[in-house]
Amino acid sequence: MQFEFATATQILFGAGRLSEVGPRAADLGRRALVVTGAAAARAQPLLDLLADAGVETHPFPVAGEPTIETVRMGAAAAREADCDLVVAFGGGSALDAGKAIAALLTNGGDLLDYLEVIGRGRALTRPSAPYIAIPTTAGTGAEATHNSVLASPEHRVKVSLRSPLLLPRLALVDPELTYSLPPDITARSGLDALTQLIEPFVCLRANPPVDGLCREGLSRVARSLRRAYTQGDDPAAREDMALASLFGGLALSNAGLGAVHGFAGPLGGMFPAPHGAVCGQLLPHVMTANIRLLEKDAPKSPALHRYKEAACILTGRSDAAASDGVAWVADLVAELGVPPLSRYGMTPADLPGVVERAAKAGSMKANPVALDADQMRDILTRAL
Repeated sequence: MQFEFATATQILFGAGRLSEVGPRAADLGRRALVVTGAAAARAQPLLDLLADAGVETHPFPVAGEPTIETVRMGAAAAREADCDLVVAFGGGSALDAGKAIAALLTNGGDLLDYLEVIGRGRALTRPSAPYIAIPTTAGTGAEATHNSVLASPEHRVKVSLRSPLLLPRLALVDPELTYSLPPDITARSGLDALTQLIEPFVCLRANPPVDGLCREGLSRVARSLRRAYTQGDDPAAREDMALASLFGGLALSNAGLGAVHGFAGPLGGMFPAPHGAVCGQLLPHVMTANIRLLEKDAPKSPALHRYKEAACILTGRSDAAASDGVAWVADLVAELGVPPLSRYGMTPADLPGVVERAAKAGSMKANPVALDADQMRDILTRAL
């Protein structure tokens, strides 16, 4: 058995812990580029806390998912303001943008020098500028991952900047920041968290520390995602989902993902589809395909046992079969109103292009079974 485990230098978790950010930030820098989502006004309490601690702030809102150009502009803005600290406050888009900006501040050259697939894929060599990640959604786990997912509209694809040097100095997870999330964002982000707990649990690089995180995270999603969706101000449900999201980020960063995310990257670059909705729609179909192939070709595979174990956790039944876990996920996706992929403009004519791109995705390599082109096309067809 061999594995590595890495995460943020420090993680602070708990309701109300945003109040602690000022002194923590002041220990890391004096001028902060504050990366936010499009609704920058939500970050005003953060800006006030930083100002009270003597940290000068320079807001940088990110409208929509971050692109390569977004990161270039953010790095330029930080240099112009002589920022020595990056603080990201928002969903996965803001956190990923902040991560990449912090890296670009200290590593020379252009962003394309370091991007996989469409770039030169060079390794980052210098630690990022001090970076604090503060999620306001519960799904991506980006506060605990060492990659930044960026869109390239020119190439119609999403690609990753990936390095252990991207990990934040501080990940501050305050469930109170998620209380006001509307139901649709709660659903999409929650399904992202669910996917990022199931895929590392069954993937080829699963390992004991990640197993524990996934088991604990799955139990919290099972009891709380529906409640967070219908009762957004329920503190216990929001705490469960914030913790499940964090655990998913820790898990994927230290084990890997699978075919759902192998598809989601290309789909997110080709269509205006929210990442969590794509994951939710694909998850039961990928689970079905994987389980069928494992039962046929590798009935003694640990992944098959793990699918059964996940089903037991999700359904609350000790006698649950792997197929019961699939049914539980499918029912949840339907209950949360996740639309089919065709709603975002995908048609059968697009399938060959998606399959070709997905086959090259890094996440596909960790899937518990190898999927051929016909099997990938079948999964996508069922998600249409």
